Amino acid sequence: MARMSGNHSPQLEEAIRRRAKELYLRTGGLEGQDAANWHQAEAEILRESPALGTRRAIVVNVQGIVYTGEYESTSAEGYIPGEWKSGDPVPVRVAGDKLYLRRPNGQELKTTIVKRIG
Repeated sequence: MARMSGNHSPQLEEAIRRRAKELYLRTGGLEGQDAANWHQAEAEILRESPALGTRRAIVVNVQGIVYTGEYESTSAEGYIPGEWKSGDPVPVRVAGDKLYLRRPNGQELKTTIVKRIG
């Protein structure tokens, strides 16, 4: 997969590359989508990056519905992006516009659903 952007640290570039590859595989290896996959991956990784302000997002697939939930890092009770890897099972519950994700340490990450696909 081609690298589509520059001006990021090597660690950030690698995280974006991995996410873009996940997107490529998730779509069944659809050719010709390198730029779109890269830009989506870059946006997702940058939203999750702790160096970019306090608003964060997480994307999860719940029985075929893909949710994007935003949260404030200051109220995330120590949650650090990367606690889950792509494909990890994550216990979740939905209550109105809130998505709660059970963290490996037993605490919940409370997010506000900003996007729902499926």
